[in-house]
Amino acid sequence: MNKFFRYGLIIFLLAAISCRTGKNYQRPTVLLPERFNSDSTSSDTSSIADITWRDYFTDSVLRRLIDSGLARNFDLQFALRNIAISQSQVKQSNWLWVPQLTAGFSPFVYRNSDNGPAGVNNGAISNHYTDYYASVNMSWEIDIWGKISRQQESARANYLQTYEAAKAVQTTLISNIAQGYFNLLMLDQQLLETKKTLELTIDFVKLTRLLYNAGEVTYLGVQQAESQRENTAQLVPQIQQSIEIQENNLQLLTGSLPGSIYRDVNLTDIHFSDSLQTGLPVALLNRRPDVRASELALVKANAQVGINQANMYPALNITAGAGFESLKASNWFNIPGSLFGLAGATLVQPILQGRQLKTQLEVARQQREQAVIRFRQTVLTAATEVTNALVRMNRLKEQKLYAQQRADTLSAAVNNSQLLFKNDLANYLEVITAQQTALDAQLSLAFVQNQELNARVELYRSLGGGWK
Repeated sequence: MNKFFRYGLIIFLLAAISCRTGKNYQRPTVLLPERFNSDSTSSDTSSIADITWRDYFTDSVLRRLIDSGLARNFDLQFALRNIAISQSQVKQSNWLWVPQLTAGFSPFVYRNSDNGPAGVNNGAISNHYTDYYASVNMSWEIDIWGKISRQQESARANYLQTYEAAKAVQTTLISNIAQGYFNLLMLDQQLLETKKTLELTIDFVKLTRLLYNAGEVTYLGVQQAESQRENTAQLVPQIQQSIEIQENNLQLLTGSLPGSIYRDVNLTDIHFSDSLQTGLPVALLNRRPDVRASELALVKANAQVGINQANMYPALNITAGAGFESLKASNWFNIPGSLFGLAGATLVQPILQGRQLKTQLEVARQQREQAVIRFRQTVLTAATEVTNALVRMNRLKEQKLYAQQRADTLSAAVNNSQLLFKNDLANYLEVITAQQTALDAQLSLAFVQNQELNARVELYRSLGGGWK
């Protein structure tokens, strides 16, 4: 009988081990375009995302700010600590295959009832004795349903997910620092143009006063000129306020105290390569850290289904122990007299636990479906962000061309209006209007230039650039 039992147990274990619970992960189908748009070189597998951030951003001040951000930004530091935590969890999961060992020493003093079965009144020699007990015990769960391997799979996926999440934080951080820096240069440019216009309005006020004193214009002309000067002067502290706040925000991203940021370049000094290589859209699945993190969350959810399914099946635990036991301390190490050992196996099948295990399995399956939905959404969002960045770049290039032409035209109009005004061929309102519209054109041009630079940064980030 024992022989058949042993053979039956072996056959059961082999069959169980071959029946690993849960399905192995397979990437679900996702919605991706064949190429991003007709203007992108999507037939080429190369992408600007393969360029390291240090090669993509060539400005020395911007590089220094990014270096500081990578070293001290709090969000990135927090993400890196998540990696360290998940590394410890992976190491822990690797020990699931190893039997658990415990050691203990237990001296016991027993005092029996005199009237009990082992009492003196019932013939016992003594109603108390001392027992010295020391042992090493082993417990080992056999992975007959693949639960341990699924737990390791989940731990590894979690580690890789935190790693990709940290890379996603880095790409976003670099993008935010670059766009913040370009915003700062835009404000510098707007402040410069505003101060130039302010000087023109001051000169125009002086000129109108001279003409008023000569009786050639009314005092209304002087008041209009002064009003335009005051309106332009008001813009200076407004822009300066925006500059100081932008500097402080950049310092926050770099983990530094609020303060000014040194810079020695103008907005027009920043240039990028005209190459718009985006690569194939399917490459986003491997280039974008947030897409990779979303997929790894799906891998982890898939492994959790296998774990919960295995929890519903029998669990086989092998136990063993050995040690010394003696009623006298002097005989404790009397070998083999004090030596004892035990071994056993337990096969436990959950039967009724208030539907807890089935509920956990059902929840795990639904969470896996949620992870599939989130993964597909992340992929679609990534493709949309790239497409939008390309659209903005193309349209902003056109806008910048027209904005530059408008600014040049109105700048010439200011000179012409002043010359005509001096020769009494134009009135003061025409001069004021020309100066105001010229300033608006210069501010708008700086804004469009900044938006084009930001679009290039966004394209780089949306393609997955910045973590190398």
